[in-house]
Amino acid sequence: MFRYLRLTKGLLGANTYICYDDSTSECAIIDAGNKAQDVEKLICDNNLTVRYIILTHAHYDHIFYVEQYKELYPDAPVVIHEGDSTFMQNPRLNASIYFGPEKRFPECDVIVRDLDRLPLGRGELIFYSTPGHTTGSVCIRADDLLFTGDTLFYGGFGRTDLGAGDWNQLSDSIDRLYKMDSDLTVLPGHGTKST
Repeated sequence: MFRYLRLTKGLLGANTYICYDDSTSECAIIDAGNKAQDVEKLICDNNLTVRYIILTHAHYDHIFYVEQYKELYPDAPVVIHEGDSTFMQNPRLNASIYFGPEKRFPECDVIVRDLDRLPLGRGELIFYSTPGHTTGSVCIRADDLLFTGDTLFYGGFGRTDLGAGDWNQLSDSIDRLYKMDSDLTVLPGHGTKST
């Protein structure tokens, strides 16, 4: 069964999640907006082993510390959707140009597409393409948990005015999510959980 831990003091209030299989203690870090030492402490305190570093999308506040995470966990591949893979090197598309100095980030190790699956512990993570906030935004399902990045929030949804956003795509993505199981726990990139 998958469980999660949440860090909430990230850039622009971004959440970082640690999704883990409670039977194997294998985990995935989801989004890199919180300080690496805070993530490391949670992982050590809970005796977890990092298998992946996953980015729900390539905006500055969700990728800022990815290099530090990779230094801590060099064997954990950084995972991103194909639609956002080029954003890492583009300060306009990764939105760093709007929030501070222009920043280019390293290329990711694993590229995923819609409905790709990655094994984690005794279960698997399923990736759903949900473009609109960015071209390659994804939501990640782990049993009854749904990590939605900046696609869907409690009482709201992502903006479309930063680097390659598209309102029509986001509307279609929200419709897709609303057809999923109503009892899923929604864990967004900012703010609190919902269903």
